[in-house]
Amino acid sequence: MAGKSWAQKMDRPASPVVKPLDRRFAGHHPGELMLISTPREIRARIRRLRPGTASTVAEFRDRLAKSAGADFTCPLSSGIFLRIVAEDALESMHEGAAIDEITPFWRAIEPESALAGRLSCGADFITRQRRRELR
Repeated sequence: MAGKSWAQKMDRPASPVVKPLDRRFAGHHPGELMLISTPREIRARIRRLRPGTASTVAEFRDRLAKSAGADFTCPLSSGIFLRIVAEDALESMHEGAAIDEITPFWRAIEPESALAGRLSCGADFITRQRRRELR
């Protein structure tokens, strides 16, 4: 049995949740508020980034947390969700969507990140798209 497509993972119904930590996690302390986002929310936020915008994953997570009234965004789930968004966009491109029609994930994932190295497009694709937008 084949696994779910990236599009199916993308469209899984879920809502963002802000919850207080009950123990230390990812360098944060009990009582701090952690946002657990969703692939859909992350996709929507990336789509609002202007062409030529380039951030790190950490900067993107910080903006997500602030917009939700949280102290930080879960780094584990946000990394997974960013990958889902990116692979879904790449899947759409491979099915015929133009580069300007897909979610511009390269604006929120820096090419030097571990996440970029795990994407099916590789880090070079992100670098090329960032350069293309700066022209």
